[in-house]
Amino acid sequence: MAFDSHSQRDANGSYTFSSRPRPVENRSKYREPPSEQMQNYGNIMYDRRVVRGNTYAQHIIPTMVPPDSAETQRQQEIRRRAIARKRAREQFRSGTPEALQGRKHIDVQTELYLEELSDVIVAADIECQTDAFLDKPATPLFIPAKSGKDVETQIEEGELFDFDLEVQPLLEVLVGKTIEQSLEEVMEEEELASLRAQQRAFRELRKKELAEVHQLQEQERRRTEEKGRRIAQQKEALKQEREVAEKIAARAYTQQYLADLLPTVLTSLRNHGYFYDPVEKDIETNFLPWLVVEVNNSLERRYTARAMLDTIIHDVAQKRLEGFKEPETQPANPETQ
Repeated sequence: MAFDSHSQRDANGSYTFSSRPRPVENRSKYREPPSEQMQNYGNIMYDRRVVRGNTYAQHIIPTMVPPDSAETQRQQEIRRRAIARKRAREQFRSGTPEALQGRKHIDVQTELYLEELSDVIVAADIECQTDAFLDKPATPLFIPAKSGKDVETQIEEGELFDFDLEVQPLLEVLVGKTIEQSLEEVMEEEELASLRAQQRAFRELRKKELAEVHQLQEQERRRTEEKGRRIAQQKEALKQEREVAEKIAARAYTQQYLADLLPTVLTSLRNHGYFYDPVEKDIETNFLPWLVVEVNNSLERRYTARAMLDTIIHDVAQKRLEGFKEPETQPANPETQ
């Protein structure tokens, strides 16, 4: 389908364009995504070479085709060979021989003009004195320039307003407000006086009630103390009665138990010698042992005397026997001579 269009330029130099109307082409409702096979991008919104958003985790597609791995290896090999040749030249280059013993190498300037080298920075002191400051003169007062013309007029008494007539509403308002405020203050004072009277009456009534409450509390306290004292007395009386009953029961039980126990105990004690006659006990414990000791001593002395007497008699008998034997032996001796 062909459409006619016309373009022309006016005499004024303006350019105009006109064309015949044509129907709208049929197209989809939504925009179609660009084709993956498209190489020449017309819109940068769909250009994959444009990075959008955060670039830290984006996979950037290189615009140039990466070189071949063989070409890369060849270039690296050429670079390594150049570095090796440079190192070889540096090794074979003759250097300055070592200094002799007691000497050392120093740097010497070989330039045409010698320059003194020193780390000391040359400094010089220079002084300068400025003029004294002068006081700033006072700023003159600004007076604006006069403009316009002066005009005056005369106002007679009573022309603008009548003071007595104009001040009457103000006085009425002031007097009314003053009287109203005074009445309110009087009413407030009367109300405060009434409140104070009510407060005094309330305080007096409260004091009376508090006095009655204190009196009732004191009565209740006395009653409670009296009740506690009576209860304590009753408990003490019951305790004493219980103790008396226990003592009576214990005494009756003891009497009943000791009725048969006492004779048995007395008999047993008497049999074991706990009950004895003092004279008999004194004779048994003091006199009889002394008597036995004295008798033993007397018998011992008698036995000793008898033994000594027997010894003396034996000695005397031996001597007499020897005396009787000697005369018999003496006559026999001369006959033998």
